[in-house]
Amino acid sequence: MLFYSFFKTLQGKEIVVELKNDLAIRGTLHSVDQYLNIKLLNVTVDDTENFPHMQSVKNCFIRGSVIKYVQLPAAEVDTELLQDATRREMAQQKAK
Repeated sequence: MLFYSFFKTLQGKEIVVELKNDLAIRGTLHSVDQYLNIKLLNVTVDDTENFPHMQSVKNCFIRGSVIKYVQLPAAEVDTELLQDATRREMAQQKAK
């Protein structure tokens, strides 16, 4: 649930999602669910030569299982908060 909570804080921010088929989609994060499925608005694709059909797409839903990487804006990532949350989650799992 850590990543789900983290991505929820990034709603409204521009991110880049790279898929397993090497398609990189840039857009504004609209929503994310517990399976890390992502909905992007105002979508653009950098590699229009290999993916010309994506030029007409404005909004998209991306299934979490096809995502390879998510590039986040560096200014939006609080690494200390993320590390603390990871430690707390690990401590909770060890206590079970």
